[in-house]
Amino acid sequence: MVISLKIGYIRVSTVEQNIARQEVIMKKLDVEKIFIDKISGKNMERPMLKEMMGFVRSGDIVVVESISRFARNTRDLLELVDQLVAKGVQFVSMKERIDTSTPSGKFMLTVFGAVAQLERDYILQRQKEGIAIAKVNGKYQGRKKIRNDRFDEIYEKWKNNEMTAVQAMKLLNYSKTTFYRRVKEMKEDEEKS
Repeated sequence: MVISLKIGYIRVSTVEQNIARQEVIMKKLDVEKIFIDKISGKNMERPMLKEMMGFVRSGDIVVVESISRFARNTRDLLELVDQLVAKGVQFVSMKERIDTSTPSGKFMLTVFGAVAQLERDYILQRQKEGIAIAKVNGKYQGRKKIRNDRFDEIYEKWKNNEMTAVQAMKLLNYSKTTFYRRVKEMKEDEEKS
């Protein structure tokens, strides 16, 4: 006989945030095993989420405080729940009272997932509008450029084929994107001179 488990998933966006409220809910529900991520929910690249998805088996129940703790967009939410359902695992979200073992629960999951996605899209839209207004008012400068005092020297060596781009990036501690952005800026400056 297979013994099913009640498994909790808790997520907060940063290490500093408190998980106590979600832990209280899990305790009240007699959750037997808890997986905790302290990372943004914007994608599914979360270590404990992956571990939990690999751990669950048929008959288990995954409990979350709210769908926003589990996934931040509709596509990810539905994909994760589909993976659970395919394994024979039930999904329950306490805040929204969603239970995938019922037809109405499945329907509500889709509706709430769409609402959560809409809310996130609104937040991103307001953020972009705020940045645009701040730029117009001269109060937004964007990200600070990554500078390295040795860039000019290393750029010249790279340009003269004295080193590879990979070697230059390593010496500068630049990502590929940052390195080629700075190269482009240098070439534009050279053309202006």
